[in-house]
This record gives sequence, structure tokens and C-alpha cells, in this order.
Amino acid sequence: MSLPAAAADVWDNIANSQDPVVVYGMGNAADRIADRLAEYGVEISDYFASDGFVRGHFFRGKRVLSYAEICEKYDNFTIVLAFASRLPDVIERILRYSKKHTLYAPDLPVCGDSLFDKNFYKKHYSEIVRVYHLLSDEESRKIYENVLHYKLSGDISYLVEAVSSPTDVWNNLLSPIEYRRTIDGGAYNGDTIRELLTNAPNLTEIIAAEPDPRTYKKLAAFAKVSSCAIECYNVALWSERARLPFSPKGNRGSAMTDANSGPEGFIQADTIDSLLDGRRADYIKLDVEGAEQRALIGAAKTISAHFPDLLISLYHRSEDIFALPLYLADRHPGYKLYLRRFSYIPAWDLNLYAVKKGDRPL
Repeated sequence: MSLPAAAADVWDNIANSQDPVVVYGMGNAADRIADRLAEYGVEISDYFASDGFVRGHFFRGKRVLSYAEICEKYDNFTIVLAFASRLPDVIERILRYSKKHTLYAPDLPVCGDSLFDKNFYKKHYSEIVRVYHLLSDEESRKIYENVLHYKLSGDISYLVEAVSSPTDVWNNLLSPIEYRRTIDGGAYNGDTIRELLTNAPNLTEIIAAEPDPRTYKKLAAFAKVSSCAIECYNVALWSERARLPFSPKGNRGSAMTDANSGPEGFIQADTIDSLLDGRRADYIKLDVEGAEQRALIGAAKTISAHFPDLLISLYHRSEDIFALPLYLADRHPGYKLYLRRFSYIPAWDLNLYAVKKGDRPL
């Protein structure tokens, strides 16, 4: 086992930089990074953006520069990345910058307020170690180690060492040939359903839940022309039936909130057990913007009765990387647990796969 020691974290690393600190990106993440670094007495020297986003505008009182302008202004500088991307050309550009300059990509949670810093890591170390020993193969443990090293250090080289193949997941972890009915939690516009349909030739029914009203319309339109029967529900998956505060953005940023965000600020929530109403499920995917554990609680009867294959996102909350595997291990111990991660900066698209030990009950 090669878990990090956590003597320092990414915020310490940036604070200890002897060079000017420049932030690559704008928006909410850049604001959060600047506010956090201010606590360490670090002043952001400049902000820069990719060429297509440099329009002479200002961010936090500074004109947003291009990368070329940053290079002209400073002989040496430390880059702090303030956005996320899965696009190959963008990732290649970030890696190229990291070879020329010191570059850190702080791990900011999509949901919740807990930062995965050295104090958080030390507080939850025993839980993290327990998850390490629960993982069922060497690839999972390698990914776990590298993601933890990245989260603490902000060094994206660890992410390069933790990239999986979707083909490997479908062919070697899951059993899509056996799927007849599946659940897609956080179905978005049907993108993950399209992937599922190419890998599950015997699939006859999909139950798709998408809470965002605008995105749901796209999902429903896709369902009408799909070769597979798709039941679409404009609901959030939860541990019980409820109406919940919700921020509808019409994109992947839609999520539950702590307070009403306006006239469209509530969404109906329901459970997987309720949507299935006693029917069997062979596969459940949960990418529900930080509500994964709540959704699992709402699927307890289905999981106990049928042990479907599970895909559970582990990157929305800082706690997810240990809390969700431990929840499954404690409540549904009949599963083998695997980690896989697809190409993304930061450590997004990190998924827990749960596969029943032995044969699935008929």
C-alpha cells in the first residue's frame, strides 16, 4: 500500500511557491481558489484563459490575459488550474503547460463544503484505509492510491496514471449481456443510455430519471425514437418521496440546493424502489450530483432482492471516495467493489462498480 503521508497539501504547495501565482480559468472555481489562497496570504498575480476566451474582460479586478501574455510578463510562474475538462485537446494543453511550468489543479468538490486537504485526509484516514482493503483488484487499488495522491498534492501527473478503458469495464467488470431492465439515475439527455444500448444487446427496458426540466425534455425526445422502451421520469432520485430545493441550470451543473432558488427552485424526488414497484433491475447507474448515498438508500429493497450491477459516481463530494464504498460494504456485503476512472482533469469520472459475489440470483 502506497497511500500519501499528508505532511503537506496542494494549498501548502502553492503557498510555498517562490514564483508569481497565476490562475488558469475564471468563474466559480477561480473565486473559490482565490478565496482559499487568501487565507494563506497568497495573492493571485494574474488570471489567464485559453485564446478563444480572451476578450479584454476583467475578473476580480484584473484583465484576463492570454497564455502568451503571461509568458511575456513573467520569466517563471506557478499555474493554478481553475476549471475541469475531459476534452483530449484541452487535457493535452494542460499537460503541456505542466511540463513547462509548475502547475497545480486543486481538488474542489462539486457538492458540499469539505475540501480534501491534509486535515480532512488525516481525519478520515482509517476509513480511507478500510476502503483500500475492500477493493477487489490491483487496478482499483492503483487508481485509489493515485487519486488520493492527486487530491492532496494537486499534481496532475497522478491522474495520468489513473485512467481506465470503458471497453475494459463493459467486457471485464460488468455483465451487460444479462441486462434486461436497468435504471439510469442522472440520465441527462440520454448520453449514457446510448452507451448502454451499444453494450447490452438484450436490454428491453430502461427507467431513466433526470431532474432538470430542460434537460428532461431532451431525454424524453430521445426516448421517443429509441429502439428500447424507456420510461422517463422528471424526478431526482432520493431516499424517500419528497419535494426538494433544486437549482435547474439546463446542464450538468443542475443539483439539489440548500434553499429555494426561485420559481423553479423545487423538484419532485422519488426512490428507485418506488419507480420499480417490485420489478427486477439488472443494472443501476447513479450519477446524481452528490445525492448518490440518498439514492442508494432509496434502492435498498431492489439491491437486496436482485443484487444488480451498480455504477456509482465517487467524485461529487469529498467524502464520497470512502463514504459510498463503506456504505455498500456495510449494508450490502454481497458485492465485490472496483474503482475505474476515465480521462478528466480534475479527478472526475471516478466510478465505483459493485458486482455481486458469485452468481446473480434468478
